Amino acid sequence: MLGLLKELTTRASITMYAFCLMPNHVHLLFSPQKANLYDAMRDLFSGYARYFNRKYERKGHLFGGPYRQSVCLDEKYLLAASVYIHLNPVRANLVSTPIQYRWSSCRLYSEMKDLRSFVDSAFILGLLADNIQTARRTYKTMLNQGLGLEIDEVLEEEKAIRHLLDKLISALPAIWERIIPGRLKKSSGEELLDAEALNRKMEELRQKGTMDRAESLRAKKFVIEQLIARGYRRNEIADLMGLSIKTIYNFMK
Repeated sequence: MLGLLKELTTRASITMYAFCLMPNHVHLLFSPQKANLYDAMRDLFSGYARYFNRKYERKGHLFGGPYRQSVCLDEKYLLAASVYIHLNPVRANLVSTPIQYRWSSCRLYSEMKDLRSFVDSAFILGLLADNIQTARRTYKTMLNQGLGLEIDEVLEEEKAIRHLLDKLISALPAIWERIIPGRLKKSSGEELLDAEALNRKMEELRQKGTMDRAESLRAKKFVIEQLIARGYRRNEIADLMGLSIKTIYNFMK
């Protein structure tokens, strides 16, 4: 899987920020540089399934269902997602500290020495401090704080990362106050609207009566991404926008 991930970053032009390979699932935090997410994920998981089936002389599907995704347009949420991913092995009782786990990118964020990798840890660490060593110490403080928190399972609770973020902000307010918004916007070309602006955007779509017209596709996708970035479930978004859940998933391919 590590080999496939490394190949994917080059072949599919994906910037990988963090990962964790668990015994029965994986967590990936990355930024596609092209509109090829569906094809990239298909190639990654089908490639691993073929390898696994050959090695263990088995046939049929390997994964229990399609991958799940959330769009992140907020620096603090991005940082919390990275911490959440690296805490997974501890929550699963595989190790006592996240840096002990071999199959994650945690060492890139926590060790004081520079390590070569296909993972770009500099972007997220740069949210914490300009000095890389200071940023790594701060990130390690966040991991240690997270060890003592009760964290929901993201596969069961889609707002698990938002809940972790709220707890970390409450426990370490000084760290989060230093994070300057805007860097993620420059990287992605998108921005996270405040709640009032998002409500105006949704009301504007309703008043124009364009919720089901072809020319509103881009506007609808933007609103859907904004809601997903806030931790809304797909069925909640469907209710808010008057669309089917299948339509919501089609927009996010």
